[in-house]
Amino acid sequence: MNWGREMQGKQLDFMPCSQWQRELSNSATDIEPQVRELLDKVVEQGDPAIEELSQRFDGFSPRFIELKPYDQYGLETGLLNAIVAAGKRIEAFAEFQRKQLRDSTYLDECGEFGFRYQPIERIGAYIPGGRFPLISTALMTLIPAKLAGCRERIACSPSDHPAVLAAASFAGATQFIQIGGAQAIAALAFGYQQINPVQMIVGPGNQYVNIAKQLLSNRVQIDVAAGPSELLILADEEVNQEWLIADMAAQAEHDPQAQSILVSDSQSLLNQVREQLETDEALTELLQQNQIVLLLAQSIEEMVNFSNQYAAEHLLLADTRIDQGRLINFGSLFVGENSAVAYGDYCSGPNHTLPTMGTANRSSGLSVQSFMKLQSVQSIHDQGRKELSSIGEKIAEAEQLVWHKRSMQVRS
Repeated sequence: MNWGREMQGKQLDFMPCSQWQRELSNSATDIEPQVRELLDKVVEQGDPAIEELSQRFDGFSPRFIELKPYDQYGLETGLLNAIVAAGKRIEAFAEFQRKQLRDSTYLDECGEFGFRYQPIERIGAYIPGGRFPLISTALMTLIPAKLAGCRERIACSPSDHPAVLAAASFAGATQFIQIGGAQAIAALAFGYQQINPVQMIVGPGNQYVNIAKQLLSNRVQIDVAAGPSELLILADEEVNQEWLIADMAAQAEHDPQAQSILVSDSQSLLNQVREQLETDEALTELLQQNQIVLLLAQSIEEMVNFSNQYAAEHLLLADTRIDQGRLINFGSLFVGENSAVAYGDYCSGPNHTLPTMGTANRSSGLSVQSFMKLQSVQSIHDQGRKELSSIGEKIAEAEQLVWHKRSMQVRS
């Protein structure tokens, strides 16, 4: 049924949100063998393979670019000031996160126990190329790594646009390599020329980049499962419809598969929004291609349940009747219609690298904590070893692990 269209003069209802399901693409699995072959080639041949692949796919050999101070790239003053202002806000949020990650210990009758946070030493940040410089990606991936204390922060991008270089410099990249695609991920994971293999790779990319990251995730830590960008809006009748439509259209700019979903229990609101969309040819096309989807809920409860089941990358709460505490699955929550998702994409401070495709129900977006290891520490005193031996020996005996028991027994 073609929901939201007229049939024989009768207006059809909007699709109920209870009937809507996220579409899953199989295109990634189609290219996996190609990416696996590429990675195998790099493993076997090393640097020459990376250089040959770069020439084949990008048309140039990888190039190390020495970064200058961020204000020496000849950028227009307004753009430079915006990069610095956005970077400082991202840095402030990352610093706030870092301050919450405190090493801590406690004492009991057996000794001292605790944990500490240790930064990952070497990380790689992939910054996609394209027609326009992805300034925000450089800021969002590198600044948290710098605040976490990562010693080496290697930026890779097929672009050498001055704005990308300036952003990478401001964000604290320690090296910059002009290289793109899955071969860039391979260079980071296996090492290339003077760079050692990194321990973590972050940053978005095309399907080849994302598949390469996933295939190498048993070798390096990666950030999030990257799928098409998505926005879910929960709205009441009081919402500013012009703002809402701009938010949904903005989401479509990310990717042809990007999707914005508006859910409301007001059919009147959905009708008005659809009518406004259909006055513009480009917006009508987004509606027809399901890049903008309008869904009807029967109640506030159903809106909340849909949101928690959908687990959106971006969740915009534009309904004053809904307590934000009831919303539990999302990558980033934007509360109130003032909180445009585009602010989060660029400059409000919280990171824009977020889980997609429903993975927000079990994973988090990129943060300072992503670049750190949580390590436990314990120090047993003399009385403690006797107490713990009396407990542990019984369990080791039940598990029939003789030397486990013996290692405690000799200390008791």
